Amino acid sequence: MRDPKAVRIAPVSVVAGSVVAATVVALSGCFGTSWDATSASASTSASTPTRAAPPAEAMLFDDFTYSSPAELARNGWILRTAAGWPGVPGSIWSDNVEVGVVDPADADNRLMRMTASTDGTTTRQAQFCHQRKYYEGTYAARVRWSDAPASGGAGGVVGTGAGGRNDAPAGPDGDKSVQTFYLISPLKAPLDTDYSETDFEYLPNGGWGSGDLTLFTTTWETFHPEPKWLQINTSTNTQRSRAGWHVLTLQIANGEVTYFIDDEKHATHGGPYYPEEKMSINFNLWFIAGELVRSSEPRRYVQDVDWVYHKVGAVQSPGEVRRAVTRLRGKRVTFVDTVRAETPVLESPCNF
Repeated sequence: MRDPKAVRIAPVSVVAGSVVAATVVALSGCFGTSWDATSASASTSASTPTRAAPPAEAMLFDDFTYSSPAELARNGWILRTAAGWPGVPGSIWSDNVEVGVVDPADADNRLMRMTASTDGTTTRQAQFCHQRKYYEGTYAARVRWSDAPASGGAGGVVGTGAGGRNDAPAGPDGDKSVQTFYLISPLKAPLDTDYSETDFEYLPNGGWGSGDLTLFTTTWETFHPEPKWLQINTSTNTQRSRAGWHVLTLQIANGEVTYFIDDEKHATHGGPYYPEEKMSINFNLWFIAGELVRSSEPRRYVQDVDWVYHKVGAVQSPGEVRRAVTRLRGKRVTFVDTVRAETPVLESPCNF
């Protein structure tokens, strides 16, 4: 995901067979069993990362049944604290992710909750990330998106009013928030062609030249940072409310990146946009710079995450993912990570 000053407009090329715009512009909350086998066994030099063959059934699953940030960190998650983009300059990124949030629909279930808030002067944004060691296979997450500011104060509940919008929105609506699930690698240099990024981004109040209630799925070749902003990607978008719970599924395999929201295939991208580098798993919630409502009244947006899943090297349908998660929860598995890291372990920044 990116935060360009330029908007995603006029398609300049398309990937054959895809309806996309290519842009170049200036499980239950029960506590149970967990495993962790993230270390690679292959030896290598300190300067050359080596990809070891994944173990059988290499996968990540996290039910987010945590009671403290320390528990989260022990399983490889990073809560962002670093300043910087995307979003509103000067935003505060720390202390905006809650663990152990009780699911309003199931008192036994626990959630991760990101909150982005602003009063037009002080803006807070949220992000959490997992280690950069992910490449081909199937990814999925169950997330709750919203179309309006959340009701209640800090830590308050998220309503489910008519049309899936939050009950009794707090503060003025209209801030252009970005609600996400994505994979990303660091940019080694401007226009680095090994750069890799795959995004789900929901913009309930629009942005980047789109109307309200737009879902973007975007696959990146590369970009040049500001002030000489240039982005090279391919993106598909649809417009309708996505408020409420959804399972987002991403397949990266055989030269194609395919995005699903629930059972709906949203896009397939390939060609030069196909990822080439190991990536980290990320969730974040932020506001587009220059697109806040002119009001000093506080308001906040919330994104909840129920679980995340990855199966190395496998192409699984959304239905197969749901069945796999149901089996894991049925066995009271709350965390498993058998995805091998590179040797040496890749740097995993959580700041973009």
